[in-house]
Amino acid sequence: RGLTDISLIEHFIHLRYVDLSKNKLKDLAPLSSLTQLLWLKVDRNLLTSASMQELPYLQVISFDRNRIMDFEGITHPLLTNLSLKENKIETVLGLSHDHLFSLQVLELRGNKINTTAGLGVSKLKKLYLAKNTICSLEGLEEFEQLETLHLRDNKLETLDGFSASMRCLQYLNLRSNGIKSFQEVGKLQVLPMLQALVLMDNPCAQEPDYRLQVLSWLPQLQRLDKETVEEEEQEEAEKIRQTRKEKEKVRTNAGQGLEG
Repeated sequence: RGLTDISLIEHFIHLRYVDLSKNKLKDLAPLSSLTQLLWLKVDRNLLTSASMQELPYLQVISFDRNRIMDFEGITHPLLTNLSLKENKIETVLGLSHDHLFSLQVLELRGNKINTTAGLGVSKLKKLYLAKNTICSLEGLEEFEQLETLHLRDNKLETLDGFSASMRCLQYLNLRSNGIKSFQEVGKLQVLPMLQALVLMDNPCAQEPDYRLQVLSWLPQLQRLDKETVEEEEQEEAEKIRQTRKEKEKVRTNAGQGLEG
């Protein structure tokens, strides 16, 4: 509607669901009167900040396609779903577990984030970071409850940073990054519950026996890219794994012989 002023909304203090998408809003201050608000959508406006007065019952917010640059002022204690897709966020610093201890789903696709360092929200179950410029993974050991991690279309060349403490992670999307070697894929062995992995459109996916090589490192996978892992593949991958172990043993023995 092209709205620039929503001051009248202050009088409707019992509103619970508000959709102000596709306007020209730059300020959300009038919403501070809506203390019963549960759900808020303000996509496609002109907001440069997500800062609002703390709303005690607010559970879902969507700020997609604005001009927001940081997380300052997001402090709603019952917030479970937060979406900031396609904004101008460069750093994940500023989100605090002290204020957002209920947050379970965080959508940050299409921003300008280059590292995961400082994302201090430990109870997340789903984290969407596709289409950023992430080149390093840091601080992931805090995500003990994370089940889904989406990192498609970033700039990852190594897979350092995953931790055995991520014992709930089941789905990992790494499509369209720069992963070249299967040794990097092997670093995902620390993830005990990983069941589905998307690796297509990485350099390693062009290698011969790509699927078998990945499964030789990650035998617990049930899905690789878009296809279910077949029993025959698992058997072939096991042979590759055994051959690799034997070669490693020979190298180790040879090295010990030289030391002797």
